[in-house]
Amino acid sequence: MYYAILCYHSEQIVCSWTQEEDDAVLGRLAVVHEQLARDGRLGPVVRLLPTTSATTLRKDSDPPLVLDGPFAETKEQLLGFYVVDCDDLDGALTVARDLARANPGGAYEIRPISIFRPGAVAP
Repeated sequence: MYYAILCYHSEQIVCSWTQEEDDAVLGRLAVVHEQLARDGRLGPVVRLLPTTSATTLRKDSDPPLVLDGPFAETKEQLLGFYVVDCDDLDGALTVARDLARANPGGAYEIRPISIFRPGAVAP
């Protein structure tokens, strides 16, 4: 089963990291990524650009309202996500714990997902 592991953290903290600090976190994460890739369990990994680059389309009006910025104003922002193939939630939690050791702070939200491939029949 596929799981999305959504990475939340304070953008203010992450954006204040020096290049060396950012490189250190990415280096530690690369170790986790490489193991998942060797196991054939790593799907797309996405690092989102800062929320200042976000645009929101609010769909509760007609025509929809387009706003600059992210949808929610919270202390922690969605900064990226992983797609991993795990047998169950416990497996996804193990991956999230490995990622958390490499990149402390913030939170990981884990959600089971189904893959949508236009034109393909779901298994």
